Amino acid sequence: MLRILTGNLFIALRFCPSDTMDKFQYAHEHADEIVWMSQNTNHIPLSPKIEEAILEAIRSREYNLYPYSKGVDGLPEAILKDLDLGGGWDVIVTNGGIEALYILNRALLSEGDEVIATDPSFMPIHHQIRLSGANPVELPIYKEPWKMTPEAIRAAITPKTKMILLIDPINPVGTAYTRGEVKEICEIAREHDLYIIDDITYRDFSPDHTLTSEFYPEKSIIVYSFSKTSAFAGMRIGALIAPKELMEKMRPYNTNVLSVNILAQRGALASLETKGEWLDRMLKTAMRSQEIVKEAVDEEGGAFIPVFPSRTNMLIIDISALGIDGDELEHRMLYGDGVFIRGGSYLSPRFGKNFIRVSFTVPNDGAERFKESFVKQIAAMGK
Repeated sequence: MLRILTGNLFIALRFCPSDTMDKFQYAHEHADEIVWMSQNTNHIPLSPKIEEAILEAIRSREYNLYPYSKGVDGLPEAILKDLDLGGGWDVIVTNGGIEALYILNRALLSEGDEVIATDPSFMPIHHQIRLSGANPVELPIYKEPWKMTPEAIRAAITPKTKMILLIDPINPVGTAYTRGEVKEICEIAREHDLYIIDDITYRDFSPDHTLTSEFYPEKSIIVYSFSKTSAFAGMRIGALIAPKELMEKMRPYNTNVLSVNILAQRGALASLETKGEWLDRMLKTAMRSQEIVKEAVDEEGGAFIPVFPSRTNMLIIDISALGIDGDELEHRMLYGDGVFIRGGSYLSPRFGKNFIRVSFTVPNDGAERFKESFVKQIAAMGK
């Protein structure tokens, strides 16, 4: 197979991949050639100081030791400072936000409990809920206003309800909750003595984001990730943050008592210490890439973006009027043009056939490659 990169144009001379080829294996094997817009990963350069912190940990062979179980000196404090939380809060450093979610779900949920969630959503969380013996009550949000409403939450509460899963801003639709909505949802949770899981993975992409801890600190549990803003998806580092008394209920379920990868911790701490130097520049690049994605949708003409601008680092494109299959479009763009998007079936059993998800934390030339491929492949699919 011969591959040529000429400017922003991806040219592939190859055999057609078989239907059984694993797309993620293929994408990883050709990572230097792929515009990775499928997993909301961040490919925009941040600060050389972050890489230097990781390299220094390697040079000093800090990896010979188990990390301190509570996290390297300064990291838990830097996480709390980033969220402007005071001394009443505790932090467990975790292997990504997904481990934080696993810990809290196993600790707080019992057989038959119900968790109010959404569809579409980040479905691996729903899998964890089921593993804990509980049931996700999936409110349909593939319609205006593209998020849960306080009224819908109230209507979904039963005697079995234990928790509200608030992903804010929302993966995959890109909506955010207003300050007033967060306050009202917190009031509902307090009225019914429910936990609120405040998954804030995309918080830095959302101006005026409001933490549930402002209104309902006693039962707010915050899930924090370095994968998106700090571009650390491959490092697998995040955090579970809760009031100290509540954290004591969850701590026994943290089986990772030797902490997480020391290189990830050093890099994560450096990313927080330098955040003021690179965040605005990264967001500016991402927002321009988002605009380029919209230009592609507008040029194509038959699809539409339900939520624009997105308050995450992704958006969804509704392709239902085109009569095409999102998984096939994903296949064509990846193997034909080296642009990796995601079909909606991964994110919604009910609505996934209607949309694709595209992340835009890529350099602007990568977004231009998306634009070219998207328009071309939809035309080839016989729109």
